[in-house]
Amino acid sequence: MNNLLQLKGTFEQKANKSTPGSSNLPTNSSLSVLHLEQLKKDLDVLYNFWENDQILNGALVSVYYKNVVAKSRRISATFACGKATTNSTIVGAKFSKFGDDVFKNDTLKHIITHYISRQVLAETIKKYEICISLIRNHYSGAISHDDISIINTQKTIPSTEIARTTFIQIIVDAYYVEQFSLDLETEDFKKNAIISIYKTDVNTRELMNKIGIPLLAPRLLDETTMLLTPDQLLLLKQKAPYLISMGVSDVSQLTKSDFDIQMSEDVLRIPSPTTEPTIGVIDTLFDERVYFSEWVTYKVMVDPDIPTSSDDAFHGTAVSSIIVDGVRNNPHLEDGCGRFRVRHFGVAATGSFSSFSILRAINEIITTNRDIKVWNLSLGAESEVHPNFISPEGAILDKIQHENDVIFVIAGTNKRTTDPEKMKIGSPADSINSLVVNAVNDKNEPARYSRSGPVLSFFTKPDIACFGGDGKQRIKVCTPTGEAFVSGTSFAAPWVARKLSYLIDVLGLSREIAKALILHSALGWSSKSEETALLIGHGIVPQHINDIIKSSDDEIRFILSGVSEKHDTYTYNLPVPTYNEKHPFIAKATMCYFPSCSRSQGVDYTNTEFNFAFGRIDNNSTIKSINRNLDSSTAGYLYEGNARRLFRKWDNVKHLLEFDSERNKARKAYDKGLWGISIKTFERLEEKHGVGLNFGLVITLKHITGANKIEDFIQQCQLKGWLVNQINVQNRIDIHNIAEETIEFDDN
Repeated sequence: MNNLLQLKGTFEQKANKSTPGSSNLPTNSSLSVLHLEQLKKDLDVLYNFWENDQILNGALVSVYYKNVVAKSRRISATFACGKATTNSTIVGAKFSKFGDDVFKNDTLKHIITHYISRQVLAETIKKYEICISLIRNHYSGAISHDDISIINTQKTIPSTEIARTTFIQIIVDAYYVEQFSLDLETEDFKKNAIISIYKTDVNTRELMNKIGIPLLAPRLLDETTMLLTPDQLLLLKQKAPYLISMGVSDVSQLTKSDFDIQMSEDVLRIPSPTTEPTIGVIDTLFDERVYFSEWVTYKVMVDPDIPTSSDDAFHGTAVSSIIVDGVRNNPHLEDGCGRFRVRHFGVAATGSFSSFSILRAINEIITTNRDIKVWNLSLGAESEVHPNFISPEGAILDKIQHENDVIFVIAGTNKRTTDPEKMKIGSPADSINSLVVNAVNDKNEPARYSRSGPVLSFFTKPDIACFGGDGKQRIKVCTPTGEAFVSGTSFAAPWVARKLSYLIDVLGLSREIAKALILHSALGWSSKSEETALLIGHGIVPQHINDIIKSSDDEIRFILSGVSEKHDTYTYNLPVPTYNEKHPFIAKATMCYFPSCSRSQGVDYTNTEFNFAFGRIDNNSTIKSINRNLDSSTAGYLYEGNARRLFRKWDNVKHLLEFDSERNKARKAYDKGLWGISIKTFERLEEKHGVGLNFGLVITLKHITGANKIEDFIQQCQLKGWLVNQINVQNRIDIHNIAEETIEFDDN
């Protein structure tokens, strides 16, 4: 097998110097004055409502679009005021229809909510009045694409009451809008609930006091999210229902795992830990009487007033036993990663738990244990994730991972035999930055208890699948009462946490590269049905670590890391071996990054998009990307829904893939025989969250006739100025062990 190669070199950075063209309606389309008049009526109704409201100083306005809209198609002039852009007023976004594959349904629509001043609302109404008068008097009641083209050419309009560019943009804005209204959250809760309100210009505690809900600081999770009792929520709905952006129940039920417990007469022994890496475990309680307890540092974080029993340590102890000594108990699952130490935090008892309490505990845990890079979280809620927003738990984990150099491995949650045949995953498995793991059986088929994605209608969750036991084939674990044979996503996740820790803590790879390697190795060279992908994500991760960090003799696998500083981060300097002036390779590439996310933005959750292209450099110095992504070129226009579904726009994991087939042919090598990488950065919000954001790339070249060309590739890369390191596992292990040794100095 060939070693994994690490290429180190320079990515160039280039600012976006392109300027948008003149605004216009789509070709052969027009806007009727009747539609403008109806939109103005909507705005009039909203203005009258907010003039009489005593709670807010401004106005919440929801824009109902005709379909899923790209950022460039959102309204821009409608609520603009001075230097403040309309985009900066967005406080929420959702879809009007849900489903497993909503982007195939033409009725899917964006609903985007803005918070603006009453003055801006009044000015918007005035703009509409002027535009209505202009269209009625000068364009016979409807303005067309051709009419606007003439205006753009002549640079004048028959009015001095409104700027030409504002007039055109109001028309273009209105074309994509179906109505303006007030969107209300109608979900009801019988128990304590975690409620998020729209961000306004009033402090949340002050706002709640005006409503009659005194709110202490410990009940606040962040500036807009709080824990409310049923009575408080009822009062909020009575006095200001429009404030509620989203809500979830605070009381969650753990998804049940399947245990077959047997008392064991064997007295297991384990050597003392030395330089092994540490994985963090956040779970139920841990029983310190087990044979491997020396390997586990344990802290109880459950409220001391909550009664606990020995049963509360079954799940957590079993999970930690896999991380510490899983291979000894399951030799058929040998992964080549060895043993790991565990720092175990017991945050929940078996059964129900408070999401709010766990959220606070997780923040404290990560802050005080910054040396741990990989965290295993095998707790999950029975209730399905919401189609229009990320759970509070998922959002907290995403925020932690964006701000800290850590990665969470999360169980994909289980369904019971009495649950529906198709059931969505539960929180926190909707965390976008985390690596979410579902389970397969010994035949690599989705386990019977598998729950499915996607999240927010198109994010791939779960990310991958791993053996988690099913039927008679189960995983052997250690519990407080002896050995047990278990199945569930809770026991698939720790096997992936072991691999990630090996890649990061032992081999010294970045978390971006480690995550990309896991996903890349699971991807394979063949397509999967959409139904299967909903259950196993990008694919089934190989059991042994060598199948992740090595490749077959006909493959060249290499990794690159970089940082986005400007709009385009690129290199056009990758030499791919040629034969008879052709490249006899197919390729696949995986990119991972950990973006900032905004739960308040609903379905428009991730703040930064990295648009990824990889392929040959043609004679025009253009990358011919291997997946022909129209969204990253001028070759064609994709509707936003298709760009998200087909090319993972706004997703933080990108795959470019050519399938292995007997029909594959060598491709033309252009003038210099070079390939290139381009990562273009786009921002959803006004803040530049993508500046300084790290990314990791894994690329595999597969020779179509089976030849081994890795030495040619290494030589050519070195000639082009790349520093090429072969990932030698034993050398990396030796370096890790030396780094972890405790040095004792002689007092003399």
